[in-house]
Amino acid sequence: MRVGSLALLSLQAASAVLAAPAPQTSDEPVPETVAEPVADVDLTTPLLSGNPEDALQAMSDLDNATFQQIQDALADSEAEENPEKRGLLSGCTLSKLQVRREWSTLTKSERKAYTDAVLCLQSKPARTAGVPGAKSRFDDFVAVHINQTMEIHYTGNFLSWHRYFTWLYEQALRNECGYRGSQPYWNWGLTAITGLENSPHFDGSAYSMSGNGAAVPNQQNIVITAGEGLPPIVLPPGTGGGCVTSGPFKNMKVNLGPVSLDTPGGIVASNPDGPNAYNPRCLKRDLTTAINRQFANASTILANIALPQDIDTFQMTMQGIPGTGNIGIHGGGHYSLGGDPGRDFFTSPGDPAFYLHHAMIDRVWYLWQALAPLSRAKGSSSVAGTRTFFNQPPSPDTTIEDYVDIPNTGGDPKKIKDLLSTVSGPFCYVYL
Repeated sequence: MRVGSLALLSLQAASAVLAAPAPQTSDEPVPETVAEPVADVDLTTPLLSGNPEDALQAMSDLDNATFQQIQDALADSEAEENPEKRGLLSGCTLSKLQVRREWSTLTKSERKAYTDAVLCLQSKPARTAGVPGAKSRFDDFVAVHINQTMEIHYTGNFLSWHRYFTWLYEQALRNECGYRGSQPYWNWGLTAITGLENSPHFDGSAYSMSGNGAAVPNQQNIVITAGEGLPPIVLPPGTGGGCVTSGPFKNMKVNLGPVSLDTPGGIVASNPDGPNAYNPRCLKRDLTTAINRQFANASTILANIALPQDIDTFQMTMQGIPGTGNIGIHGGGHYSLGGDPGRDFFTSPGDPAFYLHHAMIDRVWYLWQALAPLSRAKGSSSVAGTRTFFNQPPSPDTTIEDYVDIPNTGGDPKKIKDLLSTVSGPFCYVYL
């Protein structure tokens, strides 16, 4: 059965699911050092100024304040003789703490070490059975994302699932390919200022995540067709559209999909042999700075952190609320990357830049949680939504006791409550 685009399905979903639940208080104890919100970081002034540099600085200040608070909490935790009082910090220590950094702040050797590890993962055999198109360990991650997409977007586990997924990918790079660094992130606010092709992320150098695709002339707009009487979303094409011709991934093959690929002219493409069939093709990109600047600029990122007061509003704003014409910072990153598989929410992990994009998604959630950890990183009020895409088909509400299971990626099933903090459960990392 041909599956429509994720954006189309979101626009067709009933608007009733957008009603935000009343905030709840946490029903579990939290260590005092973790429960306190990050103080002395002014987010209001940079929001009002509209200056992207001010917004970037505010997020950096919040990064630094959160990092300092976590360091202090870890130090207190390690000094505490009663392990039950360690709460959110169980298993994480200062010596284990990993720091995730923005791509542009890494040295050239650090960037190359990362892309070399990705290429290594692409050279190792797949572990996924029953998916003919999965040829490598890299493809294992693409396959599971394809097959769980309708249960991990516009659902109560969207954030926790992708946090765990990105971390498992990072662990595969480290444990299977000798990578010593942490998962970097792509701050869309920076590329909105510089332009995508002028950034160290996508300038096509040997130390980038590869560049744009070859230019395809006279491309039509991307039209995300609406249903249920909602207007279509029209997005401009980028400056590429063809095969990536430069950088570490210029010879890369995308093996799976497409499943629901938005292409110029409003056409949705899919592999006629099915989403799991082998369909080798080049990596395509269509870098679109205009989309980056409209939907994922520094001010919209900061607003997504500073304004929502509950998890439902936060994650809906991030993913884009149907009928508003806004694809959110999540869609903004995907569609500014463009191409194949960048515009296919099912197969999008087939572009290595996906993981930098979702590390940034995770960073935004991490910073939002830091503003009110008691309710946002612990307890029942930290999740909202059902277990299926816009509750289609109807499904139970997500709870923190639900499991996130991502097979063939190297991790065991985890309860959502163990994935809510970057310094608890399996995790031990921060952002700077």
